Amino acid sequence: MKQFIFLFLFSLFIQPVFSQDFPEPPSPPRLVNDFAGVLDATAKEQLESKLVTFARETSTQIAVVTITDLGGYDAGDYAFRLAQKWGIGQKGESNGILVLVQPKSRTLRGQAFVATGYGLEGAVPDAAANRIVNNEMIPRFKQNDYTGGINAAVDVLMELTRGEYTAEGYLAQTEKQGGVFGGIGVIIFMTIVFYLVARGQKGRHNSLGHNLPFWMLMSMLGSGSSRHGGSWGSFSSGSGSFGGSGGGGFGGFGGGSFGGGGAGGSW
Repeated sequence: MKQFIFLFLFSLFIQPVFSQDFPEPPSPPRLVNDFAGVLDATAKEQLESKLVTFARETSTQIAVVTITDLGGYDAGDYAFRLAQKWGIGQKGESNGILVLVQPKSRTLRGQAFVATGYGLEGAVPDAAANRIVNNEMIPRFKQNDYTGGINAAVDVLMELTRGEYTAEGYLAQTEKQGGVFGGIGVIIFMTIVFYLVARGQKGRHNSLGHNLPFWMLMSMLGSGSSRHGGSWGSFSSGSGSFGGSGGGGFGGFGGGSFGGGGAGGSW
């Protein structure tokens, strides 16, 4: 009995200590909270406007939080605790998403995590969240393009939760675009193509550039190099493309719940 009382009192003491590791919900409410200062004022306001419009149209709340230090927490654990504390999404619907970014610094590895509420785990399963982090975000973050990486991730999340395409379609498309050609392979392939085409124009016989139509060669090249900077096809926009605007500000989070869905990565 004494042990039970001790554990109960200890839990009451330790809970406020842990809660101090997590920022309070923003006041006035905002969907974009750049505590790390990686977004300029214009990008921040444009992204806020886009997310507010999206929340108004769909009731789905996508929140973006950047923070300088996760306080020793695993990125996923931190994201779930913060999302639950703020209540991102609507109560009963649990249709909230938290995009969490800890930028890379001299002493800390960069970390990113996409946490999904209960109600969106079907639309954005863990595999899709993982692909978003590793395809849309981290390649841009490595170039210090936090605006572009966050924007690209948000675009895909909006389209998935709207049902414009399925998680399976996104995974299949990004898998296809990651195929055999990439990076150095694309450069080598381009060099060979242009050499053979130039040679074909001179000799007009017994060369790949002569035997295959030029448009076919270029289409082969395009199929291998369409993935650029982590974006894919026509489903993800590039950095600085913040569409949408709407009157009024964000009204506040609705009390959504999170059960552990999502994925992340580091660089």
